[in-house]
Parts: sequence; structure tokens; C-alpha cells
Amino acid sequence: MMNAVVGVAVGAVTLVLLLGLVNMMRGGSPNRSQQLMRWRVGLQFLAVVIMMGVIWVKSG
Repeated sequence: MMNAVVGVAVGAVTLVLLLGLVNMMRGGSPNRSQQLMRWRVGLQFLAVVIMMGVIWVKSG
């Protein structure tokens, strides 16, 4: 169960990263790129917190 949550978090980060890259390659809106970057950073933070929580739970 915990591994699935980590997988979903990493998948969300990957999806937003890919959306940002596609937007950049197509010459899309810079505002959209900034929004996607903010989402990616937030999701990365959340993914790291989830991973650390899983490590903490499994070690105890």
C-alpha cells in the first residue's frame, strides 16, 4: 500500500514535468510553463515527504 502511494506521487511529478516540457517545446504560454513549474515543485516536495514518511514507518 505504501509503495503504491509513493508510485502515485512520483507519477504525478513525472506527468507535470512532461506536460511542462511539451508546453515548452510547442512554444506555449510562458504563464502556463510557470504554473506547471510551481505545481512540479510542490508535488516534488509532497513526494519527498511521503517517501520519508514511508521510510520512517518501515524502519520503526
